[in-house]
Amino acid sequence: MCFGFDAKGALRQSLEQKGFDRRNFLRGAVAAGVGAGLAGVGGTAAMAAPVGKAAGQRVPPGLISIQLYTLRSIMSGAGVDSTFQKLADYGYTKVELAGLYGRTAVSMRSTLDSLGITPSSSHDGISATPAALQTKIANAAVLGQTYMNVPYLASTKADDWRLWADQMNVEAAAASDAGLKYGYHNHAHEFTTDLGGGLTPWEIFTTRLDPTLVHLEVDLYWAVTGGVGVGAADPIQFAIDTIQQAPQKTLQYHVKDRDTAGGFADLGTGKIDFGRIFEAHKPKEYIVENDQPDVTPLQTAEVGYNYLRALRY
Repeated sequence: MCFGFDAKGALRQSLEQKGFDRRNFLRGAVAAGVGAGLAGVGGTAAMAAPVGKAAGQRVPPGLISIQLYTLRSIMSGAGVDSTFQKLADYGYTKVELAGLYGRTAVSMRSTLDSLGITPSSSHDGISATPAALQTKIANAAVLGQTYMNVPYLASTKADDWRLWADQMNVEAAAASDAGLKYGYHNHAHEFTTDLGGGLTPWEIFTTRLDPTLVHLEVDLYWAVTGGVGVGAADPIQFAIDTIQQAPQKTLQYHVKDRDTAGGFADLGTGKIDFGRIFEAHKPKEYIVENDQPDVTPLQTAEVGYNYLRALRY
């Protein structure tokens, strides 16, 4: 057990810090030479703009959620209540929390209950102490969550990833005892970081995380970007293989689009063929996200919900 292990600040408790690191990774990938793949990605068959089927399967509305990090710029003060009301108006019945915005779990549950919204999931860093873990689990139980996920870890040392995996197994066992599912949310560096001899963080995690206790919340933007980063001929297939080959079950998606330059995009305006991925694997939850909303956070939320409802695959 490694409660309190920090690895020089790699445990990102703040989602604001996570956003900073995400942007730095994207810039770093381009500077390191991945740009050649990013520049041509829009013109490849694998990443051509998706064309939906006239008829086919649809994402059930009750499985659509949104990561509230997308809306962070308007989630303060009275804006919290008005934002939740807008989400309900758009059709959302689930959200993934990125903090409690200064409220207690009881207060947050009351607000969301009044709008018919369930906080089914959350992003929470690895706990610094056993007491912090118990608080995290207790809050999730009060909120009525199904899932809790570790949102971000980064290190160039293999032993850090091994220690994190071991602690996540411990935390996941405690979460399971409380009726909660515990998962990990990827970025691209898990696939592209060479820890020595070609070993990657993803290999360590998928071999060391207990598949009976820990699930995956696969961020599709970052999985595709990881495919570009390792030179995959078909980045979409790389994402599909990532999902299908892992011993851990992928129970949740972050559905986030990618433009031709490799940046973030509102759903349906980028190049990721989500229908192809959804047809290959159906998770339990489809979570809309855009780290940098194209126009406004609320427009991103509305566009995302409508896209998932309209998509046929």
